[in-house]
Amino acid sequence: MKEFLESTYYVDYTAPNISQKVKELFTEDMTDIEKAEMAFYFVRDEIPHSFDCDTSIVTAKASEVLKHKTGICHAKSNLLAALLRSQGIPTGFRYQHLTLADDDSLGYCLHCYNAVFLEGKWIELDARGNKEGVNAQFSLTERKLAFMPREEYEEYFIEGIFTKPDEETMKRLESAKNLGDVICWNEPGQ
Repeated sequence: MKEFLESTYYVDYTAPNISQKVKELFTEDMTDIEKAEMAFYFVRDEIPHSFDCDTSIVTAKASEVLKHKTGICHAKSNLLAALLRSQGIPTGFRYQHLTLADDDSLGYCLHCYNAVFLEGKWIELDARGNKEGVNAQFSLTERKLAFMPREEYEEYFIEGIFTKPDEETMKRLESAKNLGDVICWNEPGQ
């Protein structure tokens, strides 16, 4: 469990802006469940997904996501992990192999969301951000994710809960000059 609590390069909860946001979001009398729910709704609702708000900014580290108030699912997952780990709540990363469109015509992407250890079990939280057709919710008992894999398009959950974000994706985010660079990773033949 120790690795699910670490501050890392991308889950940088010791950054001053993360520390300040933690003071604003949480009080000492809150339970871990209340903290997890507060952090989830903050990241889901107050930090727009970069593609939804049509920004040119690309973020990777949790502190960057908070500073610029945007990120793709991977970056937003880093922020949620940072907020919760700062409170001693074990938080990891989960992945899905999903299509980029309503069908498989545009290829596939790696979608990221979080696994959070609460009340002796792992729950899944997807703070990607809601929009038409996407309705992720906080739940202690069932998967209420942004996307559910569709077998007919060879979408699936990737097994495991990971202690760190996907390194290849993080490197690509850091090297991207704009959101167009991010889109190009997933084009057929790339």
